[in-house]
Amino acid sequence: MINEVHFHVDALDSMKKYPEELFYKGNLELLKKQKISIIGTRRPTSYTKQQTAKIAAGLSKRGVCIVSGAAMGVDSIAHQNAGAKNTIAVMANGLDIRYPSVNKTIIEGIETEGLTLSQFEEGFKATPWSFVVRNEVVVALGDKLIVSEADLKSGSMRSVEFALKMQKEIFVLPHRVGESEGTNYLLKNNLAKAIYDVDEFLLHFGTNTMSCNDAFLEYCKQNPSIDEAIAKYGNLVYEYELEGKIELKNNFITVLF
Repeated sequence: MINEVHFHVDALDSMKKYPEELFYKGNLELLKKQKISIIGTRRPTSYTKQQTAKIAAGLSKRGVCIVSGAAMGVDSIAHQNAGAKNTIAVMANGLDIRYPSVNKTIIEGIETEGLTLSQFEEGFKATPWSFVVRNEVVVALGDKLIVSEADLKSGSMRSVEFALKMQKEIFVLPHRVGESEGTNYLLKNNLAKAIYDVDEFLLHFGTNTMSCNDAFLEYCKQNPSIDEAIAKYGNLVYEYELEGKIELKNNFITVLF
């Protein structure tokens, strides 16, 4: 059953124009949760697929709701790995249409257990401009934006423009030279932060949010080598040794409490 949202969604105030109408299927309670938007190319590399899946699943386990656009590629990977109960899909068409058809099963699951949203009435078919409108909603709903992979001239980079205007913090996966030129451009120009370590990144989100220092102690519980820890956390290694929280011995770190 398609319903209309009859309350104000504060997150959408950051849009250039608040939606005149907003239709939904599913669980509106997800709008109250901490949310992170994940977007990217429809043709991701194997590396992007693996890392996006790990990020979406990890955030979801920590209670963070994943927002995306139900498209092929990165979007569908994000929705699937977050789990239908903890994801919001924003559509570029009326909610009586499940598009793209290849994602019909994913969309049906989100309608039943998660939440689908659209600014468009029943019967409206997606157009180039409605994808742009959809993308603005995806970005606005998330507290932060993750771009897994993107070409320089792409819909994902148009979404980044929305995020910059909304002053959203942007994160990207680092890629090799010549790949994902859009995200590499963002890193080069200090417009985004790189996710170099997914496990460490996840520690900063959700109900078990930790400070950088807490994350360092969690890291030390894995008994890393001293060289690895210094490369990752710098002088924090020696500060914690002086405070008696860790021991440096035989080139490895041990937590002392």
